[in-house]
Amino acid sequence: MTDLRTRIGVLEQSSLDIHWLAVLTLTILLFVMGNAPVSAQIVPGTGTKVDTSGDNFEEEKWEFVHNFPKSSKEQDETLRYPRGYSKNQRWFESPKRGQPDEILRVPAPAGGLEGSEWALSLRTKQSGIPGRLSHEMMQDDLIMNGRTMPVSWQPSCVVRVYVPPFQEWEQRNGSSFGIRADCHTTIVDHEAKGGRGLFGKIKGFGSSMKQEAYWPGFFIALAKKDAKNPADRAQIIIRGDSLGHEVAGPVIKNPGWWTFGMSFTADGRVHFYASEGVDNLTAADLITSQTPYGYRCESFTTMFFNVCNMDDGRTMSTRWIIDDPAIYYVGNGGMAYGSSAIRR
Repeated sequence: MTDLRTRIGVLEQSSLDIHWLAVLTLTILLFVMGNAPVSAQIVPGTGTKVDTSGDNFEEEKWEFVHNFPKSSKEQDETLRYPRGYSKNQRWFESPKRGQPDEILRVPAPAGGLEGSEWALSLRTKQSGIPGRLSHEMMQDDLIMNGRTMPVSWQPSCVVRVYVPPFQEWEQRNGSSFGIRADCHTTIVDHEAKGGRGLFGKIKGFGSSMKQEAYWPGFFIALAKKDAKNPADRAQIIIRGDSLGHEVAGPVIKNPGWWTFGMSFTADGRVHFYASEGVDNLTAADLITSQTPYGYRCESFTTMFFNVCNMDDGRTMSTRWIIDDPAIYYVGNGGMAYGSSAIRR
């Protein structure tokens, strides 16, 4: 009996040893990755433009087909089909939150890109669950068509955004508009079933890795005038740093066009750029480089836009206008995407 118990103890200890060896190996790997040389930053808009993504909204028959009621998977796990889509197949309703209530091709506001006559207006009213008011701030999404590419291709995305006069905003403090990227990484699946020894489950043993989606980007938030600030202003907020905290970006004091961009490099970092006006971004427009939520980006698929408002059934969101959203890449292997070379 003593010999049997000894053998059982040896087997149990072997399982634990394997588990802790795996943990140690992963720790060393993460340490090495964390101290690897960082990649050079890529200014968004550098390289080859993907022709099958993006839009200039100049097509006279441009139209978005709303298939209401919209999806609200994030709020109540409900997907509603068919999804909304643009007739040029470049824009789609988000299954997670549904698309904005108004998606319209409109004349481009003054001061925009040279030669651009049309842009896209986004506005929403009921941003939560269809037919049910939350009386909380909610958001809708419009997703641009894209295809997944590894960060070794050094992808990036760019868009011009018209910031309206502050008196035309939904009159509340807080986020109003988001410019986001669809990214993926690999994480430890802590919900995977653990291994089992002769005396029961060994916690963590047998855990696996899984793909995880995350969505870094910008939010534009209104900050109304107060005792310290005599005028309304907007704050660019970056989401986020390695702990998921928001990072304060530039303050917008005047209405008009801004250019936003994100790039994704082989070291897993996301680089956030913004500049007043519609000129091409430069290295001087870098705001910050981060590994949002502690994730190292492995691939990028597309960009999308959030429109936020108070979901009370009465309040319309701020009207946001975007123009010429586009995706680029620098690395090889992207010819299947349909592309044209862009020289900076």
